[in-house]
Amino acid sequence: MEQNKYVGIGLGYVAGYVDTVGFMSLFGLFTAHVTGNFVLIGSELARPSHGVLIKFLAFPAFIAAVALTRLVVNRLRARNRAAWDVALAMQVVFLLAFMLLGWQAEPIRAPDTLLALCAGMAGAAAMGVQNAASRLVWSDIAPTTVMTGNVTQLVIDLLDCLGGDEDGAVGRRINKFLWPVLAFALGAVSGAYACVAWQFWSLLVPILILTAAALRVRRQARLSGEDAALTRPSTPPRSA
Repeated sequence: MEQNKYVGIGLGYVAGYVDTVGFMSLFGLFTAHVTGNFVLIGSELARPSHGVLIKFLAFPAFIAAVALTRLVVNRLRARNRAAWDVALAMQVVFLLAFMLLGWQAEPIRAPDTLLALCAGMAGAAAMGVQNAASRLVWSDIAPTTVMTGNVTQLVIDLLDCLGGDEDGAVGRRINKFLWPVLAFALGAVSGAYACVAWQFWSLLVPILILTAAALRVRRQARLSGEDAALTRPSTPPRSA
């Protein structure tokens, strides 16, 4: 679906943006994925400096958000309800908490202050929702938070195209994986500049993007339901 493609681009931008803001504002914290935090935790333990606690706490926050998303999606599906807009709304709530807690913590001179720790956990939770929803709700679009697999697939498919493979599936995969990668890169760059200029208030940008996406998805779902109701054949009255 074309709608899903644009949602994927927006989510890729948000992931790159939020990950960069978290990294710059919270002493190297990666909010969008746990792989980088594992590396940083190992580095901190082997050569202690600062910032290990916030990376430790980001992990359970991320896991809890994944579990919460799974439970919410299951409940919505049991009621025959779509979970697109709800997942986006959940992420908006956690990003709002990230922004406001970070703003209250400023200026952050140490990563182990209470507000800084809570801000990092909220940011990790927001991206935990996006990671889970990418598998549970948006499984037809490319991953939007970790770009390693996307770039690997792109290189493979581009080489197949250069080698003369004209399979239509290859072109579709390139189109699927290319845009989230570019969006993530653009989000990372713009997030860095926005963070320098506005600190945690820079998170208003991804919050507005996700809010607009949630409203658009809900509106299109409502219109699709109305269209289905209009085109559904009416049941003839029963004869006495």
